[in-house]
Amino acid sequence: MAVEMDRLEQLMGKVLDELGATLGIGLVSVGERAGLWEGLAGAGPLTSQELAERTGCNERYVREWLRAMAAAGWLDYDAEADAYSADEETGFAMAAPDGPSVPGACELALAVLRSAPEVAQRFRTGEGFGWHEHHHDLFTGTERFFRPQYATHLVDEWIPALDGVEEKLRAGARVADVGCGHGASTILMAQAFPASRFTGFDYHGPSIEHARRAAEEAGVADRVEFAQAPADGFPGEGWDLVAFFDCLHDMGDPVAVARHVRAALAPDGTWMIVEPRAGDAVAENLNPVGRLFYAASTLVCTPASLAQDGRAALGAQAGERTLVEVLRAGGFTRVRRATDTPVNMVLEARP
Repeated sequence: MAVEMDRLEQLMGKVLDELGATLGIGLVSVGERAGLWEGLAGAGPLTSQELAERTGCNERYVREWLRAMAAAGWLDYDAEADAYSADEETGFAMAAPDGPSVPGACELALAVLRSAPEVAQRFRTGEGFGWHEHHHDLFTGTERFFRPQYATHLVDEWIPALDGVEEKLRAGARVADVGCGHGASTILMAQAFPASRFTGFDYHGPSIEHARRAAEEAGVADRVEFAQAPADGFPGEGWDLVAFFDCLHDMGDPVAVARHVRAALAPDGTWMIVEPRAGDAVAENLNPVGRLFYAASTLVCTPASLAQDGRAALGAQAGERTLVEVLRAGGFTRVRRATDTPVNMVLEARP
């Protein structure tokens, strides 16, 4: 075997970067759980002793964590004062309740990695690995990862981009949120449109229980209910809006799901499908966003689909063309991309 040493050294440099980033994800999560990010946010430069006192943590642990975060570029280090600080943007992303919840994304990633040995076995057997088989942190991490995006875009951008839907919701409509998970999207819509009624459906019982508690805490339980049901068999008909948030690609038989949605909609109803934004060709997705979604799809989305009847395994980077083919095969004659963000696209399907 002829090995070019320069190329091997470049490869090993990439390996070091990847290992550091992977372990760093764990340390971001440790920092949240120990209250270190909250202690740093808006505080200015702090020594390890000062941060330990602010957070009630052991100084020696805090000192090593601070050094690791500074080496990763998360924190600024003042060598003369031997002190560390987080800039405003980092503090917001790590600790603000309304921020993008970087620790939540890290919680999601760590939960997924717990299942890597089991998923590797499925590579040999071809069997699936359902969402319910993952560690419970996957469900809380997923909610925390997606909630900020929904809070930013759903009410102000995505729903207004749909033909006539915002007016219906303000007047009073019936909405089914399928694959609702912990109910973040359902609750956000209910808060914005108090005249409408919302039902969240998910096959995962513990998620439905969590969603019910969340609706009570948010004060919208009078107009929101949650029920355990599969995407191709949720009850009811005459829905004015059916919404799928980042979940159609997880379905075992997405065409069967589309047929069911078509039958459940009101004659002038709308199906809103939010999916990861991806190109139709693999080469279009070989970028940082595609890297993330292909990885998540390998460990979560594709195994989830292969665990269900149909085993379509669209994958999280299916692309608009494939998704439109699914919707048309399910009986929808009017399909368009209503809007998009750097990471999501919103499709509108009408009978």
